[in-house]
Amino acid sequence: MTEQVLAGAVGGDNLAVSRVLPAYQQVADQLLDLILSGSLSSGDRLPSEAELSGVFGVSRSTVREALRVLASRDLIHTLRGTTGGTFVSRVQFEQISEYLETSLGLLTGSSDVSVAEMLEAREVLEVPAARLAASRRDEAHLAALQEAIDRENVSQGRGIKFREHRNFHALVVEAAGNGLLGVMTGPVFQVLQAQFVSPDVTTDYWAQIDCDHRDILRCIESGDGDGAASAMKAHLVRLRTAYREPPD
Repeated sequence: MTEQVLAGAVGGDNLAVSRVLPAYQQVADQLLDLILSGSLSSGDRLPSEAELSGVFGVSRSTVREALRVLASRDLIHTLRGTTGGTFVSRVQFEQISEYLETSLGLLTGSSDVSVAEMLEAREVLEVPAARLAASRRDEAHLAALQEAIDRENVSQGRGIKFREHRNFHALVVEAAGNGLLGVMTGPVFQVLQAQFVSPDVTTDYWAQIDCDHRDILRCIESGDGDGAASAMKAHLVRLRTAYREPPD
């Protein structure tokens, strides 16, 4: 709730108060709290509109609007038929990743998040991911990483090159064996590539990037976690020059 200052209330003192939200928003917020706390889990069926109306002491139209708010965020969904009803959704990793990518894109467009902050976030996420990949990778991961490097070596053009580069990093994160890392790193990379790639990336620069990837793979293949993390850190530092802040 938005905090306001109520002047001249008690003996002339100012009181900090919270603006009262619309009834539908209060219902939506309480249902959201139940979902986040685990009191309502994925697949659980919500009470009917009439039952929720009685529980919250509001009209059915207010409940309907609250449910619409939650449905717009893909937190609940409605099924028709005799076994239908309104259920708590099972959120997929892809949904979270797409939502995060859209939100990051909007934040960077409004200058609330800088390129430097996004690059720093990549280092926080991908350096440990490389360390984990060294201990958790299997032969399929190694083969996919080598194939990505091979494709990089023959690709031409900035757009294609960056797609192959992104694929290599996504495979490293996948080899780390933690799905949440993929959810968080993918959107950051997508927004960086879509909005902030410098037009001045040279062929020599790409040759060094390819070399960095080979170093990272070599450490992952040998199970050298510290080496993989160090190689990824050096690589991401080098990549800072491939991106530029948008003009004001």
